[in-house]
Amino acid sequence: MPTTSPRPKGRLLAIGGHEQRDASDQKSASTETSPDFILQRFAEELKGSRTVVVIPAASEEPEEAAKSYLEAFSALGIESVEVLDIRDRNQANSPEALEVISRADGVMITGGDQLRLTSLLGGTRLLHRLTERYYQEPIIIAGTSAGATAMSTPMIYQGRNDAGFVKDEIHITTGLQLLRDVAIDTHFIARGRIVRMAQIIATNPGCIGLGLEEDTAVLVHRGSELEVVGNGIVVLLDGHNCTGNTIAEIEPGEVFSIRDLRLHLLSKGQRFTLPGFNEEA
Repeated sequence: MPTTSPRPKGRLLAIGGHEQRDASDQKSASTETSPDFILQRFAEELKGSRTVVVIPAASEEPEEAAKSYLEAFSALGIESVEVLDIRDRNQANSPEALEVISRADGVMITGGDQLRLTSLLGGTRLLHRLTERYYQEPIIIAGTSAGATAMSTPMIYQGRNDAGFVKDEIHITTGLQLLRDVAIDTHFIARGRIVRMAQIIATNPGCIGLGLEEDTAVLVHRGSELEVVGNGIVVLLDGHNCTGNTIAEIEPGEVFSIRDLRLHLLSKGQRFTLPGFNEEA
């Protein structure tokens, strides 16, 4: 059924990790043309006073994680960059944190551990305010690696790279819910994560699996319009019309099977519309 939820006025930039921090770095370019610089696109999408807030809450070394983005955004000519260093839930509920989020035109959520991120921010006034602004204002919210994985509704938080074909090897919880009915996984090709994504889709075929390779991202417009940015590939796994799904019939530790998954491989500049949205919403 098409959703009747309002279309967000903001945009999301979900990055697969290891994105270039310097426009002159051509290591990840796979062609003779200039690489697509994801952080440059983030800067171009900023509105208003171009104030950026970096949230390194997912990282075990938040100061170091924030520092690399302070340097990258400064090199891009963004003069107003703040760090919102959240270490506990009291901070995430504080008036000071809300004030910082309320003046941001762009937010960057760094990598690290997505479970640390959701356990700190889930249900807080900070997340409520960020979500509110995402739906009502033209803010851009970016996340890389764990910061991208946490954007979705079902969120993978544990599971080996080579795991997934055995039931219950993959652990899922609720993410920050900025992108609904989508499961995001990062470092996707480099770490061979397609089978574990297939198990996520088997548990709920109404979700789309979104696998982001390193130095690759999707820019999400209006909550459902995806545009590929960066130098790698995006994998979309669609189970809406799947058959032969045994995930509910087998016991934990047994191998699951599923048929008729639909696979899309998308590269820079290509677009995809998530299913289930009412165009008039």
